[in-house]
Amino acid sequence: MIGKERIDLRFDPPPDLVMEVDVTSKTQLDAYETLGVPEVWLYEDDKLRINILRDGKYIESEISPTFPNLPILQAIPQFVEQSRTIGRSPTLRRFRQWVREQIIL
Repeated sequence: MIGKERIDLRFDPPPDLVMEVDVTSKTQLDAYETLGVPEVWLYEDDKLRINILRDGKYIESEISPTFPNLPILQAIPQFVEQSRTIGRSPTLRRFRQWVREQIIL
């Protein structure tokens, strides 16, 4: 939405995926339901939850419809922990490599 000062949902679609990570002020899921965001990832207390919008309400899912072939629930917490021990930049490089390897499979 670069260059927009206000979003008009009649013309501007919601994002396909929202991620919230251990933030002080969290957006309630019902706000995302109202916007019609199809998928919301919440990372809290070293655990990732994938929420999928079905019939106007979120249900928890083991698989991301956006990335159905990636084991997101297992991988993300591992990479977050890795970033704590080896740092952000090396972890991002490893994460990118992991994604490339998963896509090739």
